[in-house]
Amino acid sequence: MLYITGHSSLTLFILVILSLFFRACLNTGVRAVMERWRGRVALVTGASVGIGAAIAVELARLGMKVMGCARDVGKIQKLAAECQSAGHSGVLVPFKCDLTNEEEILSMFAAIKEQHRGVDVCINNAGLAHPEPLLSGKTSGWKNMMDVNVFGLSICAREAYQSMKERHVDDGHIININSECGHHVIPLADVHFYTATKFAVTALTEGLRQELRAEKTHIRATSISPSLVKTEFPLRLYSNNPDIKARAFSAYKPLEAKDVVNAVIYVLGAPPHVLIGEVQMLATEQKS
Repeated sequence: MLYITGHSSLTLFILVILSLFFRACLNTGVRAVMERWRGRVALVTGASVGIGAAIAVELARLGMKVMGCARDVGKIQKLAAECQSAGHSGVLVPFKCDLTNEEEILSMFAAIKEQHRGVDVCINNAGLAHPEPLLSGKTSGWKNMMDVNVFGLSICAREAYQSMKERHVDDGHIININSECGHHVIPLADVHFYTATKFAVTALTEGLRQELRAEKTHIRATSISPSLVKTEFPLRLYSNNPDIKARAFSAYKPLEAKDVVNAVIYVLGAPPHVLIGEVQMLATEQKS
């Protein structure tokens, strides 16, 4: 047991050294469990901001070739330059792709195949919500949520699996970034249709797991379901309601993007014989 008292320069120096030491140990441990993914190809959808951007950058830091896609490719290009400047051992490759357009998705997978052989890890992070209640919502908003949250996710999962199968990759991973809303219905009309799409993601992930087992492959499928995360997502949801937008993170300390990143690394780092099928994450101060 080490006790340090006082506030001398020596004490502060020791604290700094200890902090750096423990951080180095943590980084070494993370790199060790992720070593088998070094040099492999990961696709991260919705990689321009928030959770997706954080995942893409961390996987690049850990040595993966990350294909980051979004409609706003400029933001990913900036992240890619930052990864290069930081000396990350992996690389972040930007792809412009609208996940509501199947042709664009298929073209992206074809380009990845041509340039990087194929996808070993598919992280379906892209998702959106519109405040469109069941009794009064616009059909266009419902369709947009289905196109991105369900169809886009499913197409990417299918194409990722086909890419792995074609190259005889038997240890790949499909990770769906789901939501707390994928497990119970929150009494908030604005997100009821969004909730339905996330219940679909829960069912789709389990369906993937069952079909992968039927194919006798060791490719794994995982759902990660965080509650409220401090990103632009809830702010965009209520962009037309300043009062709700201002209170978005005031009730309790929400999760942060890095918390979801840590869950992704935990799932990817599990031994090949271990499948972590579902990760549910709540803020500690959250009431329900």
